[in-house]
Amino acid sequence: MRSDRIKKGLQQAPARSMLRAVGVGDEDFNRPFVGVVNTFTDGMPCNYHLRQLALDLKAGLKEAGVFPFEFGAPAISDGISMGTPGMRASLISREVIADSVELIAQGYLYDGMVVLSACDKTIPGGAMGVIRSGVPGMVLYGGTIAPGEWQGRKLTIVSVFEAVGQRAAGRITDEELAAIERHAIPGPGACGGQYTANTMAMALEALGLSPIGYNAIPAVHPEKPKATREAGRILARAIERNWKPQDFLTRRSFLNAIAAVAATGGSTNAVLHLLAIAREVGVELSLDDFDQVSRKTPVIADLLPWGTYTAWELYEAGGTALVFKKLLEAGLLYGDEKTLTGNTLAEEVERAYREAEGQKVVFPVEQALKPQGGLVVLKGNLAPRGAVLKLAGTERTYFEGPARVFDSEEAAMEKVLAKEIRPGDVVVIRYVGPKGAPGMPEMLSVTSAIVGEGLGPEVALLTDGRFSGGTRGLMIGHIAPEAFVGGPIALLENGDRVRIDVEKRLLEVLLPEEELRKRQERWQPKPPTFRHGLFARYAALVEQADQGAVLRDPEA
Repeated sequence: MRSDRIKKGLQQAPARSMLRAVGVGDEDFNRPFVGVVNTFTDGMPCNYHLRQLALDLKAGLKEAGVFPFEFGAPAISDGISMGTPGMRASLISREVIADSVELIAQGYLYDGMVVLSACDKTIPGGAMGVIRSGVPGMVLYGGTIAPGEWQGRKLTIVSVFEAVGQRAAGRITDEELAAIERHAIPGPGACGGQYTANTMAMALEALGLSPIGYNAIPAVHPEKPKATREAGRILARAIERNWKPQDFLTRRSFLNAIAAVAATGGSTNAVLHLLAIAREVGVELSLDDFDQVSRKTPVIADLLPWGTYTAWELYEAGGTALVFKKLLEAGLLYGDEKTLTGNTLAEEVERAYREAEGQKVVFPVEQALKPQGGLVVLKGNLAPRGAVLKLAGTERTYFEGPARVFDSEEAAMEKVLAKEIRPGDVVVIRYVGPKGAPGMPEMLSVTSAIVGEGLGPEVALLTDGRFSGGTRGLMIGHIAPEAFVGGPIALLENGDRVRIDVEKRLLEVLLPEEELRKRQERWQPKPPTFRHGLFARYAALVEQADQGAVLRDPEA
């Protein structure tokens, strides 16, 4: 065992002495040691319950003959930090979490690693760290929140964001906004639609890094503790076989994950995160892969934010295994790809498959809700390296209008709430990319306010930042290169005509090349927002969005 270097031999007596002080007994030194990285925080509901899940997980590991050690890693709440300078920390936390997992695995020479995750970045961050650890490992998702309810209407956190726009437009009262605020979040669990957390939880099952069916179990469902103990036993078996993520993660595994995202109208954040996870394992993946898979994968799940049902209702209908089963039957997944259990994806789906009688959430492919998946990659003179659109939230495929240009989210939000954005406008929010913000914040506050004011179908939004999984409408993000490095989005001026043609996968400003060249010559870079510390280091090392906003490795 790798951990023997820590716990065996004459010279390791001091280490054993310290380990005895934390409960390791004589027989335990003969067991595999496993790191349990817990992203618990009582600062938000998404990860609030992970402390109890960690107890269940450690019990399962001990029952399987493995000795677990629990550690913490940070978690930033997108829902709380949204629309504030705190949102810069969200994507950066993905790298910090991955580093934390890797650091613990190497510092203690553990034989296996498992990460308890929930809020958005904790899932890909955990996956990246587990892969880097080079040992058998898995990522477990804490589960979705239960839907809130008010006046017979199901609520999620996006309901509150959109209510802000509704109140600004005078469509609801202060009392109604307060009631929505109080009823939307009934307890622990991650945001309740096919937003980023639930999207990435499903993607990790498709990859094989999470047990099939586990991540779909809601946070407070009575089945969660038992399933968590069983997950501990699954990891123990992987350690016994030395079955590592590098042994089963392939290019086709990632194509499976993209298909799952496309088929459920999932978050555009999955593009960033799957690119980053693929890089960790050395799998070639590009923006074009997302567009190609999405073109041939129809939307078969009627889920929020564009659809009807919450993630809890997806679980009641049959969960992720039901989605995978429909896709496998249509030949849209590679069923022979292996998973962390050592079995194939098709075998694990068959084991976990169930379908509630009369369910209306997931449909067979021949009865698809939309003929193509929700992920669209656009290119053109505004996005030479690509931009990402989630089409599942809108039916409009062509838009042309004047640019309304803002160099910060706050400036755009001020005009939205003042009702100064008009139908036909193309709102541009720039200098909020990976380097520019830094941290590529999400624009849910602005996009939800636009939708809440009733302008969703009539206004487009472009940004070198990104969007929450809860965003809907003609909202285009991840524009690369970003404004901070002199990308074409930095050259836009108020009134420039912008054209979006989804069918042609085109995003362009209607200006002569000569005019763009002159503007490029006049363009001056902005000074960095941070010159010291973590945020400054991140801005110096981060790659562009089309590369997953990963940190650049030192040159060999």
